[in-house]
Amino acid sequence: MKITILGTAHPYRGGIAAFNERLAHQFQDEGHEVDIVTFTLQYPGFLFPGKTQYSADPAPTDLTISRQINSCNPFNWISVGRSIAKRNADLLVIGFWLPFMSPCFGTIARIVKANHKTKVVTVLHNLIPHEARIGDKPFAKYFCGSVDGFVTLSKSVLDDINVFDHLKPRAFSPHPIYDNFGHAVTKSEACEHLGLDPDSRYLLFFGLIRDYKGLDWLLDAFERSKASEPNGMRLIIAGEFYGDGEKYHTLSKSLGIDDRVVWRTEYVPDSEVRYYFGAADLVVQPYKSATQSGVTQIAYHFEKPMLVTAVGGLAEIVPDGKVGYSVAPDVDAIAVALSDYSTTPHDFTEGIREEKKKYSWQVMSQTITQLCQKK
Repeated sequence: MKITILGTAHPYRGGIAAFNERLAHQFQDEGHEVDIVTFTLQYPGFLFPGKTQYSADPAPTDLTISRQINSCNPFNWISVGRSIAKRNADLLVIGFWLPFMSPCFGTIARIVKANHKTKVVTVLHNLIPHEARIGDKPFAKYFCGSVDGFVTLSKSVLDDINVFDHLKPRAFSPHPIYDNFGHAVTKSEACEHLGLDPDSRYLLFFGLIRDYKGLDWLLDAFERSKASEPNGMRLIIAGEFYGDGEKYHTLSKSLGIDDRVVWRTEYVPDSEVRYYFGAADLVVQPYKSATQSGVTQIAYHFEKPMLVTAVGGLAEIVPDGKVGYSVAPDVDAIAVALSDYSTTPHDFTEGIREEKKKYSWQVMSQTITQLCQKK
C-alpha cells in the first residue's frame, strides 16, 4: 500500500511524534511505501505550556518527513489537502490527540477523500481531553465526520466515539511497546550516568508533568508510605512542568520529604530515556484521569514493574499482581502499594515478559490496514 501519516513528527518532540515515527517504520518493514506529513507550525506559542516544541535529537534518516501543515491557517489546510490528494495514496492515517487540531485535520481529510481513492483512518490517542476547553466537542464532532474509521488505544476512548458517531467502523488496539529508546542499561551504569547512588532503590515518575497526572497525590502518598523511610526508597521526578511547578516543590518541602526526592524537571530527550528507566525499580503513574499512556509501554520495553491508578485504560494494560500494581485512584491506595513494594520482596519480571507479548506494532499496523478495508 501507499500510506501517508498526517500528524506530529520530527522536528517536534513528544510521545505522539515518537508513535507516528515508529508506526511509519512498522509500515515500511511490512513493505508499504510510507511518508509523514507534519507541521511548519504545530501550536502558536501562547498555547504551548512547555519550554520548546522541538526535539534536540537528530532527524531519523530512514523516514520521509515533510513539514507542510500550519495548524492555524485555513488556506494552508486547503493546499496541503490538495497536495496529499494528488498522491492518490491508499491510506491516510491521522494521529489525533487534541480537538484544537480538528479544523486543520478535518479539513485536510475531507479534501483528500474527494479523490475517491484514499481511505482515512485516525489513530485516536485522545478524543475528549483530560483538561477541557471551550469548543472541544464541536471541534471533535467536525473531525469525526471527516474520517472513514477509528482506531483507539484504550477502551475508554472507544466509548467516547459514541458521543459523535455510531456508524463508522472502529477498533481497539492497545498502545504498542515503545522499543525505540535503545537497549536497556544496568542499574549501576544508569546511576553513574545520572549521578545517582546505585545502592539506593528508586521510584520513577516520568513524563510531562500536568495536573491530571497526579504528582501531588504521589508526593502525599510517598510521605505516608514506608517507602519514604530512611531505609526505604527515593523518588525520581523526571520530566518538564506543563504549568506551575512551584506548587509541587512547596508540597514536597512541607511534607518533609524533599531530601528523598530527585528533581530532574527538564524535558528528557530520547537518548536519555533508557538511563532513567535503568535506574528505576518501580515506575509510578498516579493519574487522576487517563486514556492510555506511552510511559507504561516504555516500562514494558525496559521490563520494569509499574504502579498505576485504575483510570481510563491503565488497568487494562497493567494487570494487578502480575506486572505490578493497579490501585484505586486515591492517595491511601497509592501509599499502601508503595509500602508493600518497599518492604516486601517482589519479582514481576516473568509476568512482565509474558504480558508485553500482547503489544506489538504488527498488531497495530494490521488493525489499521484491515479497518480501512471495511465499509
